[in-house]
Amino acid sequence: MKNIVILISGSGSNMAAIVQASVQRRWAERFGVRVAVVVSNRADAAGLAWAQAEGVAVAVLDHKAYASREDFDAALQAQLDVYDPVLVVLAGFMRILSTGFVQHFAGRLINIHPSLLPAFGGLHTHQRAIDMGCQFAGATVHQVTAELDHGPILAQAVVPVLPGDTADTLGARVLTQEHLLYPRTIEDWLNRAAAAL
Repeated sequence: MKNIVILISGSGSNMAAIVQASVQRRWAERFGVRVAVVVSNRADAAGLAWAQAEGVAVAVLDHKAYASREDFDAALQAQLDVYDPVLVVLAGFMRILSTGFVQHFAGRLINIHPSLLPAFGGLHTHQRAIDMGCQFAGATVHQVTAELDHGPILAQAVVPVLPGDTADTLGARVLTQEHLLYPRTIEDWLNRAAAAL
């Protein structure tokens, strides 16, 4: 069985959508793949309890316990390498990853970002879209490169920006699409990987 690892820092709603899709869409039977572990840099991340309740292994690696980003990333890399992951999925993992970590997992490291990249990389994406008068917003799944919120785009979902939208109402509408987009994009990736074998 090949392993997917998911990294989270908070509620893990995208992680939950992926785990549920992996069961409902029978990834283990169809692709020989399972979500093997959910790792967080925060012990209080709510998503950890959800994953445990679903029978998924969890681990915590506190970034504050390390002297530098590179030290933390080296420890995280060593922990993930135990699982020899076919895919490392960032699902609300609020850490900027070092170049060495990104290069180590190149081609199998993906992220979801709550904007239509390349627009609005970084934080406060929904408010920035509203402030700029955008008529559409959305989410992007992309391969991770050393440059933050760049890398080849794998898939996007588009939602309208409605009159009277706030960052919260727009963000909630985008998040609904993220929960559909991310599992579907991973399944597409698994399909392509299986076809390439």
